[in-house]
Amino acid sequence: MENPINDLTTVNAQDGQILSVVGDTYRLVITGEQTRGAYAVIDMLVPPQGGPGPHAHARFQEAFYVLEGEVEVKTKSQTYTARKGSFVNIPLGGVVHCFKNKTDTIAHLLCVVVPAGLEDFFKEIGTPVPAGTFLPPPVMSQEDQQRLQGIAEKYGQEVFPPDYLD
Repeated sequence: MENPINDLTTVNAQDGQILSVVGDTYRLVITGEQTRGAYAVIDMLVPPQGGPGPHAHARFQEAFYVLEGEVEVKTKSQTYTARKGSFVNIPLGGVVHCFKNKTDTIAHLLCVVVPAGLEDFFKEIGTPVPAGTFLPPPVMSQEDQQRLQGIAEKYGQEVFPPDYLD
């Protein structure tokens, strides 16, 4: 049931679809369906050596707040280690970026996407899992990579080869 625009939206700690995406576990805390497309919030658990490869999205802004652990965030011009309490903003315009957990503990990030839409991409490529479950990253054949690129483009994303930012 959709709330009137002036009502609160509340989400309990155990609510929200949980998906395995590229070996990470994402909980869709609030989606564009709940915010009328304004934004989405995604709770991300990134295991050791986890994180998405190089990608870009020109039509939306993405911001991360590191709740626990750390991730290395990389673009062509910058590498930044985001530790607990750090904030990272990926601006509109499509800067190619990636992040990776290079530690031996799980990193916990809160991600806000403006406008919403990234969560729909995750719904299409992800696998539903129980809370706290991590699936291994999928092994991607050439056909799988082409399929992923096609899905990514549908959601305003662009996916690059793993070594693109090296």
